[in-house]
Amino acid sequence: MCGRYAITLPPEAMRTMFGYREQPNFPPRYNIAPTQPVPVVRLHEGVPQFMLMRWGFIPGWVKDLRDFPLVINIRGESAATKPSFRAALIRRRCLMPADGFYEWHRLGQGRQAESRAYLFRRPDRGLFAFAALWETWHSQDGSEIDTVALVNGPANGMMAAIHDRCPVVVEPRDFGAWLDPAAEARDIAALLRPPPDEMLEIVRIGNAVNKVAHDGPEVQEPFDSSTAPAAPAPARARKTARDSGQGDLF
Repeated sequence: MCGRYAITLPPEAMRTMFGYREQPNFPPRYNIAPTQPVPVVRLHEGVPQFMLMRWGFIPGWVKDLRDFPLVINIRGESAATKPSFRAALIRRRCLMPADGFYEWHRLGQGRQAESRAYLFRRPDRGLFAFAALWETWHSQDGSEIDTVALVNGPANGMMAAIHDRCPVVVEPRDFGAWLDPAAEARDIAALLRPPPDEMLEIVRIGNAVNKVAHDGPEVQEPFDSSTAPAAPAPARARKTARDSGQGDLF
């Protein structure tokens, strides 16, 4: 599941693609991680709106964050039937802009295991958008947090060799349908599909992405076997019975 991604193109490129009125200014991000504020595009009063939200979905009924797992990915196949996500799928769909994301492939077992990092991006290096759901969480002290998680589904043919899941990518022609709160359930379900194989390319990269502190262009440099030392895989989040596989750090 997607646990790191990138937005490296200028803010104006994002504004042009998604058509929101706001004029945010932000630096390139090469290694966006869970719980950080991330750009989100939602529909507000009939027009696209840019917002920052916490990457980590929190349902409104949660009382104590310590009792709820970190949910950064939501399974598209079961979102409509899960109490945590059902209302958001109906009324609070949004887009998470990106121009790259990362997955890890673990080879072998035990101490001899090797973890390889891969970058997925469009061949033209352009922007794309994850399907996502958002929710405003109200804490017991009265504060509010806007939270979001991307929607994933079965991997396409290209990605299946690396991971069995991949983000749902909404094509520009479908932005309006995905964001429209009046859209029919069957139309929304039809958009929850893996990206076509030709949409993205895959690049093996080095281990810099494993550390959140690394957030520069070096993260996306192609793997060089002559200089890259072995490195452990990023830590996995522990699943609980409550999340049923919906939330996973990587």
